Amino acid sequence: MRIYEELFIVKPDAPEEDVDAYITTLRDLITAGGGAVEKEEKWGKRKLAYRISKYSEGFYVLMLFTAAPETIHELERRMRVTDMVFKFITVRRDIRLKKVNKRKKHREARAARRPAPPAAPPAMPSGEAGHPLPGAPGAHAAPAMPAAPAEPAAAPVAETVPGSGEGTGE
Repeated sequence: MRIYEELFIVKPDAPEEDVDAYITTLRDLITAGGGAVEKEEKWGKRKLAYRISKYSEGFYVLMLFTAAPETIHELERRMRVTDMVFKFITVRRDIRLKKVNKRKKHREARAARRPAPPAAPPAMPSGEAGHPLPGAPGAHAAPAMPAAPAEPAAAPVAETVPGSGEGTGE
């Protein structure tokens, strides 16, 4: 058994009694094939995206059910030959669920192969302001103070000796 979703559009001028009778016929066909109808929704008249057989509106019906594939073939055959139905689509829903479950198992397997994260080092006991307590392992005697900026060193001045030839262009 597979899970299916059937959406079909009935002509808007069809009487509602005929639509109900057709839905009952489809429900009987599904249950005779060993399936079960889980949900039936009549969405009512809605505007179509484009004109179909001179109609710009249609009566939408959604059915969610479980059935065998052979039942689906018969269901679609009946929809093709019924004049009242002018569009229908059958979607298999369990494929999506199967893909989601497969993806979930793949992620779990990848997570199991991944190495465990390294353990965090033990926390040091701390005082009120988050500073280590005196005498605790790893505690320093005094916190280091930032060094004052050094004065910039003066550039060495080259002295020229007269007659040495430097700076005179000789």
